[in-house]
Amino acid sequence: MNSELNVLGTPLKSCCQNPLTGYFRDGFCRTIQQDTGTHVICAIVKEEFLSYTKSKGNDLSTPIPYYNFPGLKPGDKWCLCVSRWLESEREGKAPYVVLESTHQKVLRYTSLEVLKKYEYHNQVD
Repeated sequence: MNSELNVLGTPLKSCCQNPLTGYFRDGFCRTIQQDTGTHVICAIVKEEFLSYTKSKGNDLSTPIPYYNFPGLKPGDKWCLCVSRWLESEREGKAPYVVLESTHQKVLRYTSLEVLKKYEYHNQVD
């Protein structure tokens, strides 16, 4: 049973099982010290973000079979690196965030108020 908490202080929910995401590839945005990217933000990626992160050297759109990575498309959920999300937020290109599936450790880097500006509410892009 998962005893880790999300940014709302409730039990962390799975971000995505298809594609299977997370540092541990278990669907949860959990982290350990060895996770240098701190992949704790459950985001719903959009084309604008995928293009932005590719321009910064992290191509999340192209499949990498060796790592069993299918490549992401707009609308996919994925556990993002906190520093890339914060960078994209400063540039006005941040994707939506699923608060229930975003690990509370992100609050070391940003506030709940900032995250709530990007809270996913089943919006249609």
